Amino acid sequence: MMAECVRRDKDCAEICWSAAGFLSRGSRFVEAVCRVCVAICAAECAKHEAEHCQRCVRECQQCADECRQMAA
Repeated sequence: MMAECVRRDKDCAEICWSAAGFLSRGSRFVEAVCRVCVAICAAECAKHEAEHCQRCVRECQQCADECRQMAA
């Protein structure tokens, strides 16, 4: 049950790292990468009640909010 959550978390971390790189280079693809980041960082962890999952939800939501602003 948690296996998909772990896979999604890894994808989220990877796209956040990539988005930061695109942002730091001032890439013309920032908006597109940020849209993908929002899609990937949807809160899979929200399905679980463990404290570390809920902390993950808050962090992913903050990242997604920042990316929405960048993609706007």
